[in-house]
Amino acid sequence: MIHQDKTIVCKDCGQEFLFTASEQDFYEEKGFTNEPQRCKSCRNARKNGGSTQRQMFDATCASCGNSCRVPFEPKYDRPVYCSDCFARQR
Repeated sequence: MIHQDKTIVCKDCGQEFLFTASEQDFYEEKGFTNEPQRCKSCRNARKNGGSTQRQMFDATCASCGNSCRVPFEPKYDRPVYCSDCFARQR
């Protein structure tokens, strides 16, 4: 089936958003039968429980020694890495 872009009204904010043909293909491929009812920003807000801020903690990178902020409370028995050093560890 060839899909075409559809305009849908968000059930939360009432704004129109585009349900693209490629998104429709993805939904079909995954077996989803219902179209989205919320725009992307309302879906994200719902996933985050309405909060947009995540609590961040100060830490010192175990590899380079630079200070960094991480989204979890560091424990002293486990090393914490800055984003650059963490990417190199993987």
